[in-house]
Amino acid sequence: MRILLALPAGENVRVTSGRPEVPKRAMLRFSVLSLTTVAALTPLRHEVRIVDENVEPIDFTSDIDVVGITFMTALAPRAYAIAREFRARGRFVVGGGFHPTLCTAEAAEHLDAVVVGDAEGAWERLLEDIEAGTPRKVYVSGGCPQREIRTPVPRRDLLAPTAKHYVTINAVETGRGCQHACRYCSVTAFHQQSYRQRPVADVIAELRRVPRDFIFVDDNIVRSPEYARELFREMLPLRKHWVGQCSIEIADDAELLQLASAAGCRGLFIGIETVNPDNLAAVSKQFNESARYGERLRRIRRQGIGVVAGMIVGLDKDEPGIFESCLRFLQRQRIDALQLNILTPLPGTPLFHEMQRAGRITDSQWDRYDFRHVVFQPRRMTAVQLQEGADWLYAQFYRADRILVRFVRTLFTCGWLPAVLGLKLNLTYRYDNRRERIRGRNPARD
Repeated sequence: MRILLALPAGENVRVTSGRPEVPKRAMLRFSVLSLTTVAALTPLRHEVRIVDENVEPIDFTSDIDVVGITFMTALAPRAYAIAREFRARGRFVVGGGFHPTLCTAEAAEHLDAVVVGDAEGAWERLLEDIEAGTPRKVYVSGGCPQREIRTPVPRRDLLAPTAKHYVTINAVETGRGCQHACRYCSVTAFHQQSYRQRPVADVIAELRRVPRDFIFVDDNIVRSPEYARELFREMLPLRKHWVGQCSIEIADDAELLQLASAAGCRGLFIGIETVNPDNLAAVSKQFNESARYGERLRRIRRQGIGVVAGMIVGLDKDEPGIFESCLRFLQRQRIDALQLNILTPLPGTPLFHEMQRAGRITDSQWDRYDFRHVVFQPRRMTAVQLQEGADWLYAQFYRADRILVRFVRTLFTCGWLPAVLGLKLNLTYRYDNRRERIRGRNPARD
């Protein structure tokens, strides 16, 4: 069979035949690991191609038999539109990923089949059934043992034609899931609060085949400190450079933090979320211990590791002054880059169910569930104040003068590689803000 694996993109960043220019935001693109993994799971007798709408248009007239689409909630409307186009042409369309897993009944209305959970096992069974002419509507993953992941090396070769549009096509995974229970998090919901790992030997074997610079895509690379210690020790002779994502708890383990640095860590995305301890408690993330942010962040930076902070605004204790205080916190703690999220109740999460029961969800258009739009009624400010304040904070953080100060500071405190990576990321976010005309207004000054 001829199989096309597709990644939808939002309207403002989508590449089409009528709009062929690729937006200059490569720093926000790193591989398409879900699809390259599915491609690797596909038996060699099938022909596989990958198309990512962020970098190239979909050709709906292409000669294919099966279309596989992976998508999160904000891209569900686009995924369904793609499915309609292909199904109208007689193609068999499959959906998988976070949204189809957490909203299976809805997805099944738009697709010929839905893969729920991990692809391993389910994808292979689905292809066999299609060939036999007996496909089912829903396939549930069952290919991974409870505490271990066995998965093939991703088909990165399929991204070679568009590799220049990504910061890297070399994304590596060591584990999946999270055992924390943060109430807004779809990762916890998707993996049912479980955490599984690949054998260290499998990860090291894959790392020997990738270039020096790569990215770990785990939601928390140090979720198991014992595993991470073993992995980092095995990585020492490889002399790699990498960035990843983890909990701020890495700062509490001096040996683990030093090993991460020695193994080549040059940057970490850390979900700080909020400085208000009541907010952290409300979303079940007390382990962040906001009173200790300063000392923990200093320990990380002293190891030559830059920090990208994930922050959430719109939590129930947030008032109009939160945007100014958040900006001061980010500057005081010398944060290298910011990913700012407006609180978003994603379907399948406890937060969504709580807000739905309370009648606080005000927008049911999935394409607005992109962390940049207000889709619920905040507690202590208006929806307009939250939207304008979030836009103001983003625009202020990525002012040109502040970007320059951060670059120079990081150059002298963390070294040239974290500084250059931080500069490129800052300029990309600034480009996005200017491209989307994000300015906002500080509601505390009204």
